[in-house]
Amino acid sequence: MEQLYKKRWSTIAVASIGLSFCLFSCTQPQERTKNLQPAVLEAAYEQYKESAITHRRFTHADLQPLIEDHTEGFEVTALGKSVEGRPIRQLAYGKGETKVLLWSQMHGDESTATMALFDLFNFLEGSGDDFGQIRKAIHDQLTLHFIPMVNPDGAERFTRRNAYGIDLNRDAIKEVSPEANILKTAREEFQADIGFNLHDQQIYYNVEQTPKPATISVLAPAFNYKTEVNDVRAKAMQVIVGMNRVLQEVTPGQVGKYNDAFEPRAFGDNFQKWGTSTILIESGGYPGDPDKQYIRQLNFMIILNALYEIATGNYERYAVEDYFRIPDNDNMLMDLLLKNVTIDDSNGQYQLDLGIKRRNVEIGKGDFYVRGSLDDVGDLSVYYAYKEFDASGMMLKKGKVAEETLDSLSSITPDMALELLREGNLAVKVKHAPEEALHELPILVFTDQDSIPGGTTTGSSANFFLESNGQLTHAVVNGYLINLQKPVMEGLKQRVW
Repeated sequence: MEQLYKKRWSTIAVASIGLSFCLFSCTQPQERTKNLQPAVLEAAYEQYKESAITHRRFTHADLQPLIEDHTEGFEVTALGKSVEGRPIRQLAYGKGETKVLLWSQMHGDESTATMALFDLFNFLEGSGDDFGQIRKAIHDQLTLHFIPMVNPDGAERFTRRNAYGIDLNRDAIKEVSPEANILKTAREEFQADIGFNLHDQQIYYNVEQTPKPATISVLAPAFNYKTEVNDVRAKAMQVIVGMNRVLQEVTPGQVGKYNDAFEPRAFGDNFQKWGTSTILIESGGYPGDPDKQYIRQLNFMIILNALYEIATGNYERYAVEDYFRIPDNDNMLMDLLLKNVTIDDSNGQYQLDLGIKRRNVEIGKGDFYVRGSLDDVGDLSVYYAYKEFDASGMMLKKGKVAEETLDSLSSITPDMALELLREGNLAVKVKHAPEEALHELPILVFTDQDSIPGGTTTGSSANFFLESNGQLTHAVVNGYLINLQKPVMEGLKQRVW
């Protein structure tokens, strides 16, 4: 059981006009600064969103002109270079006594918060609007250091690790990687009071015992194996409670608490140990947001809120105990869950559930395709999914490859592909297609393959039909469920086989 930080707390709920909601925890009377309302944070995001970033697969080179745009409002410094020689730059803002370090994209494919930081840079440079009081409090009370891309070599390939193949978040002690040394030195020289460790987590985390994705997960990392709570860690917990207040108003029930098992090689755990109150933010999944643009907005909102509450001291009003009331993460989500599918094969006829996940396969230059496969089969009643479908009374049927070979990929229209599906074809062959060509058709496309990859065992490609009373009703193409009567395309992104 977690050891709770011992302190006297009194909690006062204060109701105010409109959308405002204030929760204060304090021991001494003090001048009370109103908490920021979600509507204010949303308005700030809409006004200052960086329009040059529209998706999450961007490179180090893409960010450099945007950093140059901020050289007047920020002090920009080159801290060093990555393994492959890309400069790692820091932006500094403010003149306050409290020092806050924010770093993002330690893992090259975790870019959601990086986008939000550039939105925040625009906001901090803004003027002549209704946000002047927020901006002034942050500028006057805090000194902020931002490192928006710690792992530029990984970002170039949109992969987790750096060019050495090292996970930078397991290199805080040995500092084999130059990027790890740069980040550690930045903290030591700055002597940061508070740190924000900004990451993405897989989209399959859910809030424990609920079907809701953990859209944002939070953690005040442990500084020892006993996961004890001292003043440094308690401060991080209080800041997190303030962020959770905002999130529960805009995405209720979609905040999870990350596992706090001590990792002695990780930066967050060691920063906490070395005296920097460290807040981990993990961006997960949200329905219909594959490029995490809404989650980007949530990051902007909670980071801006946190900076304001640190600047004003509002975070001190929150009870540490409320941090432990945030539910834990779980890992029980699928992309697609088909329940009670009937299988009729050489082993007889039986029913099972099919759990499908669709994973992105990076092919370079910021592009990718999707590979859908069976993640688990059997009794999956304890799992949840972004899309669930009860297939009771439906039988799994294999598909076939269309007899006619078409000339090229461009000769297939979406309507033609749907008609081929209705005829029992899961795939069509073409004579000519560029190598590893991508398409968004609701059918598999082959050039030199004759059989459809699939099966009903874990790891099999998810390609089959569902049949009811002798009629094909649904197709599962590369893990996407397509209603053959009322088809809705879900943004399939496939490659030519």
